[in-house]
Amino acid sequence: MDFYKQVFENNKQWMSKEIAADGEYFKRMAEGQTPEILYIGCSDSRVQPENFMGARPGELFVYRNVANMVPNNDISSLSVIQYAVEHLKVKRIVVCGHYGCGGVQASVSHRNFGETNIWIRNIQDTVRLHKDELMAIADPEQRHRRLVELNVREQCLNVLKMSFVQRGVFTDGTLSVHGWVYDLETGSVHDLEINIDSMAKDLETYRFLAKEAVL
Repeated sequence: MDFYKQVFENNKQWMSKEIAADGEYFKRMAEGQTPEILYIGCSDSRVQPENFMGARPGELFVYRNVANMVPNNDISSLSVIQYAVEHLKVKRIVVCGHYGCGGVQASVSHRNFGETNIWIRNIQDTVRLHKDELMAIADPEQRHRRLVELNVREQCLNVLKMSFVQRGVFTDGTLSVHGWVYDLETGSVHDLEINIDSMAKDLETYRFLAKEAVL
């Protein structure tokens, strides 16, 4: 049996297991969701946040794309973040990259990826902004790892540019933004300890000072 067909058999077994453990499980799941964390990660099939975070259904609101990006003009990521913040009332937004990211590697390969070039150009902007630091790293693998980390930081900054996020972080104090990196080789996740205060200068241009400011 190929994997596609196996999926439906797996689903039946999973349903039976969950019902045996908790007869009200699916009824409770259908009633709604109250996740505490919005997780923004890479689409890479090897990175499964529910697994490495030990999260149960309903605990994470998950958004994934190539290289865990939050481009300034991307209505998809903006809509997810706004829904999570204003309707689900999440307390934390986590941007999580991973070492060995194909999107990050593609951004510095100088190869032509067709229309995908438009997407990875956002990572190339990060390379341009941090070129001196990156070029000072002689080892290619360590340079890649640092670019992964810097990309996470830039995406956290893009999240913080949004007025409704700024209200939650700076005015109401109900929201925090975090940057993580997942290590495929070890299975460990690292908190980059993104210092929001250190981003203050970068955020000056994007700050909405009035509490009632909107996008």
